[in-house]
Parts: sequence; C-alpha cells; structure tokens
Amino acid sequence: MPDYRFSSAFQAPTGSVIRELFKYLSLPGMISFAGGYPAAQFFDREPLAEASQRAFAEAPLDCLQYGATEGLPALRAELVKLMGRRGSEVAMDDVLVTTGSQQGLDLLIKVLLEPGDTVMVERPGYPAALQALRMGGMRVLSAVTDRDGLDTEQLEQQLAGLPTGTVRLLYCVPTFANPTGACLTLERREHLLALAARHDLLIIEDDPYGALRFAGEALPSLLALSERIDGAQGRVVHLSSLSKVIAPGLRLGWMVAPAAIAQRCRIAKQTVDLCTSPWAQQIAVEYLRAGGLEAALPGLVAGYREKAQRMLTGLAGLEEYLEVSPPAGGMFVWGKCRRGVAAKVLLEKAIEQRVLFVPGAAFYAEAPEMDSLRLSFAAPDVGQIDVGLERLAQAFKTV
Repeated sequence: MPDYRFSSAFQAPTGSVIRELFKYLSLPGMISFAGGYPAAQFFDREPLAEASQRAFAEAPLDCLQYGATEGLPALRAELVKLMGRRGSEVAMDDVLVTTGSQQGLDLLIKVLLEPGDTVMVERPGYPAALQALRMGGMRVLSAVTDRDGLDTEQLEQQLAGLPTGTVRLLYCVPTFANPTGACLTLERREHLLALAARHDLLIIEDDPYGALRFAGEALPSLLALSERIDGAQGRVVHLSSLSKVIAPGLRLGWMVAPAAIAQRCRIAKQTVDLCTSPWAQQIAVEYLRAGGLEAALPGLVAGYREKAQRMLTGLAGLEEYLEVSPPAGGMFVWGKCRRGVAAKVLLEKAIEQRVLFVPGAAFYAEAPEMDSLRLSFAAPDVGQIDVGLERLAQAFKTV
C-alpha cells in the first residue's frame, strides 16, 4: 500500500463521540437518550409531502437544475419573513442558504480564521463546533457557563486579561444550548454584546432550538439585540436551521451575516457544494409559504414539553445519583453524577441495561468534567423515557 500523506488535521483524526455510540443502537431493545434527533413522530409528513408535490409540479426545472450559491431567491425571501417574525429585520442580501447550519460554521472558519487563531466557546459546548475548530488548527479557549448560560462576568475578566483582538470570535448557542439546555438571560445577552463592542469581538450565534421554547418568556436573539447596543452592530453572525423544527433530512440551514462576510462565505461555498440542493430548497419554499411551520410549531412545542416534563419527573427519582438542570426549551437535560461516579463508567453499565446517554467529556474543549452527562428527551416516546430512566437507575446501582 502507498504511504499516504495526510494533512496535519487528519494525521490522527477523532470522530464524533456521539456518532460512535450509534453502533449500540442495533442492540435489541436499546433506548437512546444520546442523539439530539428530533422526534420522528412529530415530522409534519402530510404537509411536507404536499409541499414536495407542489414543488415539482410548479417548478420542476428549479428543482432539477443547479441553483444560485446563495440560495433560491424564493427561499431567501421566506427566510427574511421568518427572521422578521423572530424579531430581526434583515435584507435578502444578508441571507445565505447553507446545507445545514453546520456548513455555515465551516464556511465562517474558512473565511475568518487562520490556523493558530484564538477563539472562544462555551464550557461545556457543542462538540461538532469543537471538532471543526480543532480541525482548523484553532486555539480554543473556554468560557464558563451556568444554569443561565454564558457567565459574562467571568468572560469579562477573561477578556480583560488578553490584548484587544486576541480572541477573533466567540461561538455560542445562547438559546437552549447544546448540551446544557441553558438559556442566556436578557441581562447577560446585553452584557455579552457590550463586551463584543469593547473587545473587537465577533459573535457567532447558533440558534437551532430557539423556536422550541416550552416555558418562560421568549428572548430576543443576539442578532436582534445587537441593533440596540452601541458598537455591537455588525458583530453578530446568526446561524439557524430547519433541521430541529421541520426535518433534518432537508439539510437546510441559513446564515445572516454582514455583507463583507456573507460575500466571502458565498465564494467559499462555491468550492464546497456549488449550491444547496435546489429540490430541497423548493420544498421548503412551498412548506413555509403555505404556513406549515407556524401551524406545526404549537404541537411540536407541546410535544417536547410533555417529553421534557416526563424526563424531569423520572429524574426526580434519581436525585440521590444525579443532579440535573431543568431546561425551558430545546432537546437536552444536563446532569452531574453524585458520589464521584464517572459518566464513562456509568455508560458501560447503562449499555448493559440497554440505555444510552452521552458522557459529558465530549462537550469540553479542555479539562473535561468526567462526572457530567447529557440526556436527550427528544427522540424517545414518553413510554421509552419511563423505561429508559428505570434502566439508568439500575445502572447507577451497579456502578
């Protein structure tokens, strides 16, 4: 065999820890709290099927031909309306359609960063973002979070100890974060934007879960707030996705960015996939134009509320083993094992009991907390949640 010469990022690459757990899903009777998959039972199948039929019947050539790199004009127009309903007035030229919001992050890394640049992420944070930044050769610093999201007081101290401009950007999921489910308070959102202005910091706001609020009052996005904070204008790039609220199979996300960034991301995207699937985009156009998302969201939110409450009720019975942070939306519950139990060891016992979760070490850029773990209530039904938590209790008893 030839001696293949790989790039430095792929000399000894590590894949997604969460994806590595999928091999256990084939075990008989396995119940998974691991993946952040939306509930298949909530897919809006008939309206999506109708939208698919209309898309091909009314615009077959738009479905079958290459499309504009920045996205179909009709979809970008619908996304402008959607952003308006979410509190942000944006122009079509600000919107770039992506193949999932993960592609948006990848494009931003290509466009904005050089190997060795310093970036900040939440601690704990989204593992796919950590993976992308590491592969890009970035120096990744952690910003502490608590039950109210990013601790901006501690962040202020961290930034004050570094020369202005050292941290090129901060990536965060401020609304129902992955993995903690935390939602950044309004006061902290305003403080974060003020810090961005003071320290010449660009914020990447990833918002895949914001529409899935089942408790409390809605908060403005960082993008919407940035227009009201002196010096914060143009310092937020907003990423979002239809994956969690419509269907991940569409593979549709979008970016809202200042023109200089959006233009360069469009050029970078030309070398990646030329354009996001026009067929999928046209289906989304028909679905959004018909009001499918607005009609489906109340039932979707109610369904996830029921699942979250069911999980939290069950976890109350595991209080002697596990401390958890109740979320007000999204898909995740974050926990800390009591009695010094390591989540990796617990997982081995849990697999024997036929239940999966994700050990928390996967969510840290550095110095992982080995007693932490993430549970997702999204995919299993309420009966599976009950059984899965009973199995988790048995796993705790055998550690």
